[in-house]
Amino acid sequence: MNKIVSTQRAYFNTHETKEIKFRLKQLTKLDSFLKSNEKLLYEAIYKDFKKSEFDTFVSELALLYHDIKDAKRNLKKWARVKRVGTNMLNFPAKSYIIPEPLGVCLVIGAWNYPYQLTLAPVIAAIAAGNTVIIKPSEMAAHTSAVMAKLINENFNPNYLKVVEGGIPETTELLNQKFDKIFFTGSPQVGKTVYQAAAKHLTPVTLELGGKSPAFITEDCNLKMTVKRLVWAKFLNAGQTCIAPDYVFVYKNIENEFLNLLKSEIEKEQFSIENENYTQIINDRNLNRLSNLISKEKICYGGIISTSERTIEPTVLQNITFDDKVMQEEIFGPILPVISYENLEDAIQQVNEHPKPLACYVFTNNMTEKNKILKEISFGGGAINDGVMHIVNSKLPFGGVGNSGMGSYHGEAGFRAFTHYKSILEKSNLIELSLKYYPHSKGKLNWIKRFMGL
Repeated sequence: MNKIVSTQRAYFNTHETKEIKFRLKQLTKLDSFLKSNEKLLYEAIYKDFKKSEFDTFVSELALLYHDIKDAKRNLKKWARVKRVGTNMLNFPAKSYIIPEPLGVCLVIGAWNYPYQLTLAPVIAAIAAGNTVIIKPSEMAAHTSAVMAKLINENFNPNYLKVVEGGIPETTELLNQKFDKIFFTGSPQVGKTVYQAAAKHLTPVTLELGGKSPAFITEDCNLKMTVKRLVWAKFLNAGQTCIAPDYVFVYKNIENEFLNLLKSEIEKEQFSIENENYTQIINDRNLNRLSNLISKEKICYGGIISTSERTIEPTVLQNITFDDKVMQEEIFGPILPVISYENLEDAIQQVNEHPKPLACYVFTNNMTEKNKILKEISFGGGAINDGVMHIVNSKLPFGGVGNSGMGSYHGEAGFRAFTHYKSILEKSNLIELSLKYYPHSKGKLNWIKRFMGL
């Protein structure tokens, strides 16, 4: 691992990766080999958890292609030296900010969207002019292998290198000194990454998770709400970091909501055969999810197939924060429903727990919408939809508090892997004597005037 990092650092110090033409060429190359090897990508992810070609393209590859296109279109603007104003105390001079790459970066991906969550930050790092060591999740072994094959065979390892393995390999990587670490995963592992980075004062971006609530108020368009909620929750069998984790529904519409929820789930006919559902990633996660389902609180679903490694879409009702399903992020196709009568109380319950990665508000009531947005701190979200904020690259994506730090996508991704170097360039034509000895009351008064004090 030390050798891999050292050779990348030596290559970065040649300054070749800083050239805009070089960055654009590498983005084009990545785009080209992803598109020409889509069949291999589809086969690998299906072997991991039977994700369909349709879902793989829509929720993973299409987002990567968009990120590459967006970066290529805007890279020159993002990387441009920016002139800023100069204060009177520095007259005559000019001031500007130079974006520069951080250096050798480590990107640790996640298994649930193995292509998108691994390669999206890599695209941002390439655009910013860095070298990258990529560590895909070992939990999705086939997608990890195919990314290693495609990248390691097509790129100079001194520039881009995929390192496979489990905890020992990741631990050894984290012992190295990087200029940036980007991690996507659980808050528990995120703390370990953060501690390792602290030893070298390495900046980090942590994309973590949490229990993301959805609020359904009395004034929502209930039919549309249910349609969008069901899609957002059961996409990828609920194995989505920004999926609605649980629902607060206004008590007066709870029964109607539950009936519509059942009808919509049945209408969608979620199954692997219908190519709109996936397996749970492994037996350990299947067992964990199974233990979160209280049989006496099942409103719909609950059937578990250990042989197929699936859990059908499951709705739980009469849930409180004391239930086991509310003690951890679900990350599966289980939807707890909590009824509320007082919005203030519901907001308070959310705020008594760690800040979530996402929050969704289904309402046509402007006052209630603004109250939730103002009083709950969360990474990002949507009004009258779920999950879809992630597809807008103009919206920085990231968490807050326990759900993460830093953000990416679009220009925010470029910024995540960039240092902004501030420069004051002074003229030699004249020099004000205010800062020099001897000091005087008159000089101090002029300094105050120039500073507007």
